[in-house]
Amino acid sequence: MSYDTIRKEDPELYGYMKSELERQQNGLEMIPSENFTSYAVMEASGSILTNKYSEGYPGRRYYGGNEFIDKIETLAIERAKKLFGVPYANVQPYSGSPANLAVYLALCSVGDTIMGLSLTDGGHLTHGFKESVTGQLFNSVPYHVKEDGSIDFDELRRNVKEHKPKLMWVGYTAYPREFPFEKFAEIADECGAYLVADISHISGLVAGGAHKSPVEYAHIVTTTTHKTLRGPRGAMIMVTDKGLRKDPDLDKKISKTIIPGMQGGPHNHTTAGIAVALLEASRPEFRQYAEQIVKNAKALSDEFSRKGIKMVSGGTDTHLILVDLTNFGVGLGIFAQEGLDIAGITVNKNTIPREPNSPFYPSGIRLGTPALTTRGMKEGEMREIGGLIAEVINEVKEYRLPQGKEGRQEYLDKFRAEIRANAKLADIRRRVVAISSRFPLYDGMKMW
Repeated sequence: MSYDTIRKEDPELYGYMKSELERQQNGLEMIPSENFTSYAVMEASGSILTNKYSEGYPGRRYYGGNEFIDKIETLAIERAKKLFGVPYANVQPYSGSPANLAVYLALCSVGDTIMGLSLTDGGHLTHGFKESVTGQLFNSVPYHVKEDGSIDFDELRRNVKEHKPKLMWVGYTAYPREFPFEKFAEIADECGAYLVADISHISGLVAGGAHKSPVEYAHIVTTTTHKTLRGPRGAMIMVTDKGLRKDPDLDKKISKTIIPGMQGGPHNHTTAGIAVALLEASRPEFRQYAEQIVKNAKALSDEFSRKGIKMVSGGTDTHLILVDLTNFGVGLGIFAQEGLDIAGITVNKNTIPREPNSPFYPSGIRLGTPALTTRGMKEGEMREIGGLIAEVINEVKEYRLPQGKEGRQEYLDKFRAEIRANAKLADIRRRVVAISSRFPLYDGMKMW
């Protein structure tokens, strides 16, 4: 893949893209929802397939000239069905949020009661958060986690008995333990609710056998394709055998909701990238990759424990760790994130259960191991990186935001100036570059 044309036609854009490549190469990407696709996925995603308009489904298009697009989409569908063991897969959703909205519109009427994990406890915006359209169109009754960070099933059962939801979500963005699909299925079946498993974060772990599958328990499964599955930025909706037993027309309802209900033409270049990623995920080496993601996360968690860094639920079963910084102070998430940025380690600030501060200035950071594992890093590197993260936290732990909004921006500006000049963070940055240089991104592939 060559970027010579962009370099000549749009040197300003080329410069930004080159800088981003250098940022990825020389840093440590640890946001758990990010990964590095294969070169083949990038080739498919940047291909001539972007030229074709293909409203409809294979064999039922509104436009002519789709004979090869039909083959590509069918290939992606069949690979998804085989990999996850489902009778129906839709690969057209543009992203995870519209995929989840499509499920609502296929199953619910406006005002119906739905349940998902509270956002501050690790849930997702589209699972009924009050500021999301999903929390505005539907009667959202969130469930929560207990003090130990695990799902509060006693609360969930009480709420289900009282509110009788039409739809229940199991799936999260900041929950570090294995998803308890079977417990949710038991409760959903008791009240007759649809159970939808959003496995966007863990679909690669499921495909690789490093996490149990929801297919036996849920009626519908949604997932993005760019996280642990290591594909392009798209999404899928899958209907299970259990779902079809509950409603034999469930697959048709999903299809109709996507097109013509919500979307127009699918992004054929993304569909092709998904097909490639699904093929890659079906190979034995992907199982080894998925297992290594979890091993790496556990090694990183162990190092945090040794360094006295507190974690929600005390550790992880998956690819994700949620660090609770309240033993250093409230609202330190933004300081930790930006300090780590200066050091070349990319994480995201995140709320923790029972967050004592504003979601804009939360008390935790969320990080994970998929992208580092893609680069070939293993337990030894995780222990080394865990030590570096602890050093950064130590450098920023004394910072505190002013209580009121007045003076907050001035304080943050002062903080940012100080960390840019911090000699310790500069030294950590050099060590990060040294680690990164041992694991070249797209090693041996000429990109620039």
